[in-house]
Amino acid sequence: MSEMNPRTISFVAIMGALGNLLFIISYYLGPISHGVALDFSLLTTFIAAFYGGPLIGLVTGLFVGILPGIFFGPLGSGAWLGLIGLPLGKALTGLTAGLIAKGFKINEKQHSSLLTVPTVLLGYVPECLYTVAYFVYLMPYFLGIAGAGFLVFVLPKAWGEIIVMSFLMAALVGNVGFNNFVNKFFKSYSSKE
Repeated sequence: MSEMNPRTISFVAIMGALGNLLFIISYYLGPISHGVALDFSLLTTFIAAFYGGPLIGLVTGLFVGILPGIFFGPLGSGAWLGLIGLPLGKALTGLTAGLIAKGFKINEKQHSSLLTVPTVLLGYVPECLYTVAYFVYLMPYFLGIAGAGFLVFVLPKAWGEIIVMSFLMAALVGNVGFNNFVNKFFKSYSSKE
């Protein structure tokens, strides 16, 4: 796990800002129905988790969840619960993806892009389960809103996004130039040759 020094803090800030920018772009370009839109903000959370480890992935996920939390929370149907719940879900993905990437030693393997797709997919499973609990249990309990109907739109959309992001991550992890750039932030990870 990387320590939180000025370089990693700046990396988290950059990834958090870029993740929120990706959310805004995909939100406005990909509305699906009322309260459901495309969201590719997790891409930067995966980058942070793969290169920085579980802690960096968790913290980045919290930051990346800010604008989705606002848009799907107070500005959407999730009220205050979305403002808290969405960043926690994205943080859970960052933590999980970081733990799996660290366990697979993705940054130490020569052909790590082959392991990237299943790592991204597995990294999202806890947030998927959390999302089901959020809509089925938390929204009705705290907000009095029947949220289970949203799952018909949210889960297929989310898994579609995760599949796309898994291949984008495989391309990034397999790119020597990208690895050299990101590894400058984390001295404990060796760059791939």
